[in-house]
Amino acid sequence: MRGLNKVMIIGQLGRDPEMRYTPNGKAVTSLLIETRREWKSAEGERHTESEWFTVVAWGNLAEICKQRLFKGQYAYFEGRLQTRSWEDDNGKRHHRTEIIASEMLVLSERYDPHQSHYHDIGDSTDAFNTDVA
Repeated sequence: MRGLNKVMIIGQLGRDPEMRYTPNGKAVTSLLIETRREWKSAEGERHTESEWFTVVAWGNLAEICKQRLFKGQYAYFEGRLQTRSWEDDNGKRHHRTEIIASEMLVLSERYDPHQSHYHDIGDSTDAFNTDVA
């Protein structure tokens, strides 16, 4: 029997995407995505809860994310969860669970902080996907 590792997330970028290249030249982009959940308590009080997720895109999708996404924008990501571990210089063990993106959908217009206004990006349902190794 096969397992299933699939994640779908819609959220707002907490910062501009950060792109770098691996030593062998493959693009990798990291994004910080915030999701919010709102509810009312039994007493009628409104509550809000935020969760932050790291999304990692590779290859062509990494380059598209860097070009098309900006802080404050809403986007949909689909992919899988991956946990990686490392040891810091002091010998302390760290673990991080990330979403490895295979698809991205732009959900809001792009805000250009240098121009102080929004730009039309065309069809707001621009979807991008890639085969992820």
